[in-house]
Amino acid sequence: MTFGVKTMSETCLTKKHRVLSGSVLKLIAVITMLIDHTGYVFYAFPIFRQPLFTALGETVTIYFILRKIGRLAFPIYCFLIGEGLRHTRNPIRYLARLLAFAILSEIPFNLMVRGALLCADYQNVFFTLFLGALSIYFYRNIKSNLLKALLLLVALGASTVLKADYGTAGMVIILLLYVLRGHPIVQALAGYPLFSGGIFAVAAFIPINMYNGKRGFIRHPILKYAFYLFYPLHMLLLVAIKQLILKGVI
Repeated sequence: MTFGVKTMSETCLTKKHRVLSGSVLKLIAVITMLIDHTGYVFYAFPIFRQPLFTALGETVTIYFILRKIGRLAFPIYCFLIGEGLRHTRNPIRYLARLLAFAILSEIPFNLMVRGALLCADYQNVFFTLFLGALSIYFYRNIKSNLLKALLLLVALGASTVLKADYGTAGMVIILLLYVLRGHPIVQALAGYPLFSGGIFAVAAFIPINMYNGKRGFIRHPILKYAFYLFYPLHMLLLVAIKQLILKGVI
């Protein structure tokens, strides 16, 4: 997969400010996601809910800080899905990989959010990423506007039935960021009503707008799949640590 460099007219920053590769954006996404899920998993522990100070009428806790930092992750993932699909040599394989990891991640996700192996009312975000990528595929490859619209409605219906993380709004955001690619300010304004986290999520467009169009250091297949595997593995790790703390092991 090779990432094409955008022209200066496609971004509101000059070339010298576009210093982040796709690989760095991926790192920012996984790190902020880990921070977010750490707050989510350990919310039950009083130290995470202990008030630290009040700002702008908001009681700030460790939980609050971690979850707000975590709002950066999803918009970056949405942007990267569009970039990945736009530049992959095999879009069908790309879609299949997203779906495979959605299925693989379901049990770890259920354990994290419900404490059970099975959960019918809430699915992991990889299903949203897959449906968003599928929508981009329809948008790019279906010539008939009527058929395209019907297939997009089917994808929206599937998102509604699956009840995946970020829901239909998440799927729409992925398609929206792709359609509006090269216009980060318009992307942020258009996505703001849909983003969970409001202004904190919109802050993700700072690193997105610093994207230089290059792939970066994540090139080897092992590193590429490690990026995908991080999602289910970090959830299992957080759940295991929580259980060990509750049992007094650590």
